[in-house]
Amino acid sequence: MISRARNVITIALLGAALAACGTQEAPRSAPPAPSAPATPSAAVSRPPTLAPGPAGLTRVFENGPRTLGRTVALTFDADMTADQGPRAAAGERFDHPELIAALRALRVPATVFMTGRWAEEYPVQARAIGRDPLFEVANHSYSHHGFTADCHGLPTLAADRMRADVERAYAAFRAAGVPDAMPYFRFPGGCYDRQALRALNATGVTAVQWDVVGGDAFATDPDAVARQVLDGVRPGSVVVLHCTRSAAPTTERALRRIVPELRARGYRFVKVSELIGAAGGRR
Repeated sequence: MISRARNVITIALLGAALAACGTQEAPRSAPPAPSAPATPSAAVSRPPTLAPGPAGLTRVFENGPRTLGRTVALTFDADMTADQGPRAAAGERFDHPELIAALRALRVPATVFMTGRWAEEYPVQARAIGRDPLFEVANHSYSHHGFTADCHGLPTLAADRMRADVERAYAAFRAAGVPDAMPYFRFPGGCYDRQALRALNATGVTAVQWDVVGGDAFATDPDAVARQVLDGVRPGSVVVLHCTRSAAPTTERALRRIVPELRARGYRFVKVSELIGAAGGRR
């Protein structure tokens, strides 16, 4: 009871703190103190997930039903590879305040796939994103190491460490004050195989990929990024973009073209959880 009271007091004091991106965090009622499960924190109404596939393999979700209407989910990867700490300490920035501020200004719901290392490096930003009802936070691993060999030059994570890496990310979210991270996981680099899907089954997550690649990683032309997204979106699409400044410096400018254009076409922006629910996700 004493620990719970301290949590409530701490949350109340944080209500007036600056949120990520230099914007004010909206006042919210204090959430219940989280328990400490190994996997996603429990909520009153569990977010929809897809049941495991054959042979106990984690299901992979790439897009929502095409019959759902003109809906699209924008997703943003908050990458930080575990061995990049010294680079960040030396001045390289991985946060992207302008992007999150733009999403808020445009009132665009989004799903942020966050690494545990990012949450540790930017706990105030992680907390503000996680407590903003416009967004949902999902898991992008703790280390951002590859879950297969030869994954875009990422260090390779051993198979017997995969589950622990995912669980460690959820622990980092809780430590940062993210109240209810979603039971969704995105493979670093998008790389996975049957071994990786089997290793993640015990965590209860749904693996979330995409059907539209924004192409914003290290891009220098925001118009080219916008065109690639606009040309690829279909009803139910999941778009992958990035929200770390060093990896995606033009994404915020591309977003300011993408959003009004898709709205003019009649599209409605949703979170990944809505698409999974529409695809028959279980609770």
